[in-house]
Amino acid sequence: MLIVMQHSATADEIKRVVETIEELGYQARPMPGKQRTAVGLVGNDGKVDSSRLAALPGVLEVIHVTQPYKQVSREWKPESTVIKLPGGLTIGGDDVVVMAGPCSVEGESQIVAAARAVRDAGAVILRGGAFKPRTSPYSFQGLGKKGLEMLAKAREETGLLIVTEALDAPGVDLVERWGDIIQIGARNMQNYALLKRAGRARKPVLLKRGIAATITELLLAAEYILAEGNQQVILCERGVRGFDPATRFLFDLTAVPLVHKLSHLPIIADPSHGTGLRDKVTPMARAAVAAGADGLIVEVHPTPDRALSDGAQSLTPEQFAELMKQCRIIAEAIGRRVAEPAEVS
Repeated sequence: MLIVMQHSATADEIKRVVETIEELGYQARPMPGKQRTAVGLVGNDGKVDSSRLAALPGVLEVIHVTQPYKQVSREWKPESTVIKLPGGLTIGGDDVVVMAGPCSVEGESQIVAAARAVRDAGAVILRGGAFKPRTSPYSFQGLGKKGLEMLAKAREETGLLIVTEALDAPGVDLVERWGDIIQIGARNMQNYALLKRAGRARKPVLLKRGIAATITELLLAAEYILAEGNQQVILCERGVRGFDPATRFLFDLTAVPLVHKLSHLPIIADPSHGTGLRDKVTPMARAAVAAGADGLIVEVHPTPDRALSDGAQSLTPEQFAELMKQCRIIAEAIGRRVAEPAEVS
């Protein structure tokens, strides 16, 4: 980190910066120049609060030489993280893992039918919301614990693993008990108390990018989880808010190769929320696989026209089967393969 002083900074102001750095437990290296002085902070472990230095008299700007996140970066861990799941399934290796299912768990027959359909098409993880954060307080909010029990029933019948969202610390407790992957949704990406609780969980965490979050903010949110001890984090690009209302969100596929360059964590893509339009989901799923995504999370409903949430972006089972067929071809073309479900005993 470099603290650049103003041209008019006095010797006492420079001394104050040096003393503050030393008070923080780091070493200060003043570097006088022809126009101004810069002070280098040596030993930055990622825990420096730069705002304390930026507020000091005589400081022009603070320049971060290294990234503000540490444990999620490739500088910290050069090799890619591979998340190991029950049944030998992995996320972050050569396989492209597909998670699919309805936006919300609406009933036992609905979620079991959806699970069977997506499994028959080749999905290996069942998605479905038991707790639903909705923009309107009058929209369907999910079935809660009963929904988790229905997801567990679907897992028992199909062998699919479960990913489902937790909205708060008690919800993490429940999802940790009933699910296989704890999802932190876009609305909660910067809910730091929730991130810390997920960081103490014993299950992998799927962290979705917020609708207005930068890549750095996404990685810093993941840093909260790793800092608490949970190294099993899967990132998810699900679209950010843009100015064009033609699609629900702007599906930022550059996030996939960018995250792979900056971080060792795996990243999957959500073309359902990324577009909000059923006929755009399959082409963007193809593009995500081609871009190097480690997996997909796709909304599939047995009868999308009757869905209680996100019906407009949910595929029919037949459409999902076609998506899987096309994505297998693309995965093979880039030296990967779409993970296949295990046999149910």
